[in-house]
Amino acid sequence: MLRPSTQRYSVTRPLYSEDTFEDEHAKVYRKHKRLLDHFIQYFTCTSERAKNAAVSLLPIIGWMKIYSIKDWLLNDIVSGVSTGLVAVLQGLAFSLLASISTWYGLYAAFFPVIMYFFLGTSRHISVGSFPILSLMVGAVVTRLVPDEGPPANITAFEGLTKDEQRILVSASLTFLVGLFQLGMGLLQVGFIVMYLSDTLISGFTTAAAVHILVSQLKFVLGLTVPGFSGPLSIIYTLESVFTQITSTNIHDLVTSIVVMVTVLGVKEINDRFKSKLPVPIPIEVIMTVIACGVSYAFNFSENHGVDVVGKIPNTFESPIAPSLQLFQMTAVEAFPIAIVGFAVAFAVAKVYSVKHDYIIDGNQELIAFGASNIFGGAFKSLAASTALSRSAVQESTGGKTQIAGLLSAIIVLVVILGIGFLLEPLPKSLLGAVVIVNLKGMLMQVVTVPYLWKKDRPDCIVWVGTCLAAIFLGLDLGLAVGLGLELLTVVFRAQFPRCCVLANISGTDIYRDRKDYVNIYEPEGVKIFRIPSPIFFANIDFFRDKLKDAVGFNPLRILRKRNKAVKKIKKMIKKGELTLTSNGLQATCSMPIEESEEESNMEDLDKPTDYSDLPIQVNWNTELPANIRVPPVNIHSLILDFSAVSFLDISALKGLKAALKEFLRVNVDVYIVGCDPYIIEKLRNCKFFDDEIKTSIFFLTIHDAMLFIHESHPPNTVSEKVSGSFQYQHINSGSTSNGLKIQAMEDMEVETDTKPETRF
Repeated sequence: MLRPSTQRYSVTRPLYSEDTFEDEHAKVYRKHKRLLDHFIQYFTCTSERAKNAAVSLLPIIGWMKIYSIKDWLLNDIVSGVSTGLVAVLQGLAFSLLASISTWYGLYAAFFPVIMYFFLGTSRHISVGSFPILSLMVGAVVTRLVPDEGPPANITAFEGLTKDEQRILVSASLTFLVGLFQLGMGLLQVGFIVMYLSDTLISGFTTAAAVHILVSQLKFVLGLTVPGFSGPLSIIYTLESVFTQITSTNIHDLVTSIVVMVTVLGVKEINDRFKSKLPVPIPIEVIMTVIACGVSYAFNFSENHGVDVVGKIPNTFESPIAPSLQLFQMTAVEAFPIAIVGFAVAFAVAKVYSVKHDYIIDGNQELIAFGASNIFGGAFKSLAASTALSRSAVQESTGGKTQIAGLLSAIIVLVVILGIGFLLEPLPKSLLGAVVIVNLKGMLMQVVTVPYLWKKDRPDCIVWVGTCLAAIFLGLDLGLAVGLGLELLTVVFRAQFPRCCVLANISGTDIYRDRKDYVNIYEPEGVKIFRIPSPIFFANIDFFRDKLKDAVGFNPLRILRKRNKAVKKIKKMIKKGELTLTSNGLQATCSMPIEESEEESNMEDLDKPTDYSDLPIQVNWNTELPANIRVPPVNIHSLILDFSAVSFLDISALKGLKAALKEFLRVNVDVYIVGCDPYIIEKLRNCKFFDDEIKTSIFFLTIHDAMLFIHESHPPNTVSEKVSGSFQYQHINSGSTSNGLKIQAMEDMEVETDTKPETRF
């Protein structure tokens, strides 16, 4: 790497404004498609488009063509078996969060996986139940079918038991979630996930982990706690738990503690020695087998009052039709469930796609999860997404494609139809302990708060606000609050950008914030103002205020005072109270002249100053006769750096035009540099330019504008140091155009002539 101190460069080119640059360099004008053109193209069908559409809709066609049986099949088998065992346990555990019978969690590890196998673009995520979605589904279930009290007045509930009513709610909600996801996928709105920032998701998932932890306390402690939903439900749940704490089942508590300590310890070993272990130790499965054996041998359910999984049917239940009435009552909750489920799955899929170098399609993922949840909802499955730990098992054990996912579904099928009865004595306290252990990663996200507070406080506010709102108001309202806070931070950053005044780094053509550097040169009579954001209706007034602060005066106020002064001078000359002498105008009366109401008309005062009928040019920076006072303007040129301005709306365009005219009318030349050509084109189309504002004010760079200003306004001193280690000189090559030459050399002085000024 070359040392910066030894590097020099020399550039010789003309001095360019936007007009001269376009004159010398032909621009390619591209034809922009109309909406009708896009519409026709979208619905035009060719054999190639049909083939691409088929491959896009069924991604299995793409990766099956490159599938290597020799290299990949064994890995997929090992991964599928490992993932299937974990999926069985997590399906049972996560169904507790949804307040439904445990075996319905197994359905979420089977039916959605089959559909995703054909439609999904990710090769490594494990589709199935996800704790946060299960908890959000559980909140809806307990709201419509509470533990205590009558269920909601729904026609489809007639003749059903409480468990059947809850299954109907869960299945209908899952079906509706699938409809939302499928609809968004068909409408190509997969980009919606971009509005869920990592900070928002982190705060939301941390709050969800807190909810999950509290909801599992009743299983860990062996208590009977009714389900609560809505704002402050977590407070009511904790109150119920602590009022019954003396009734804790010691066998459940000991089982949970032993399982949590053991699983955490072995998971730590798996993480530390993952490079040496062929596959992670399936400690959850091992502890499940041990707990089932111990519970069966000592008859925990009968002898010690331990709540167990109980009867697991060895067949699939018949599919059901969702309830339209339930659709109406759960639509508000279904939409955030659909968004959260997709956002989590897409985030995990994106990580693995980058790691293994393949492409995932957000819109196709929406279609895949939508179809999976519709299919699963029809068969009473829980809402499906992906669990981070289960996907990590599928990827880390060597899974190459969704064949591993299909094999995991076959393992679940075997459990449901063949050996499910072996899990009947499994204590629910073990399932609760497994759920709590898997929350470690989400709960540890809280350590990012101090880092965010130090590095980016608006992001920290989003994290804390989302987390607290989701904890106390519920996950659905918490997500809405988080989105609101996130939008507010975006508006805040865009509406109140960090505008600054630039100055020249001595000896270079580089311009930086004058507050940040020591060896910096601020040109006399010139202000360089940088706008670091788009300009639109919400920040145009802020931009104008900051511009006035930067230059140190209000140009409109100056203009009005000048117009008043000119009117007063004309009136005094007309009355003979001012006479022209060899030294300028001399007042014959020192008494100030009173203004008439006509002279004070604000509309007239805002117009350009009319110097006609004045026998002498007015120098506003000198003392005026007859005690006329007008604040001086200490700059002659203003440069606006638009290099970071990506767009202007109509409101901003009008405000910018008014601001430029205010400066031009007080004899301050305004130049705009680094402006996007498309913005200039928009200004032309919107009739921005007129007799006062011309296209010649646009320059390519700040330094182009500075050299033009030095030519238009020679320095007042006899000589001025132009640079420390670079020479900037105008080149005359027989043409009238100016040029810029930058070459490495020692300091030099540029001699300039000064123009005489006319004074009073």
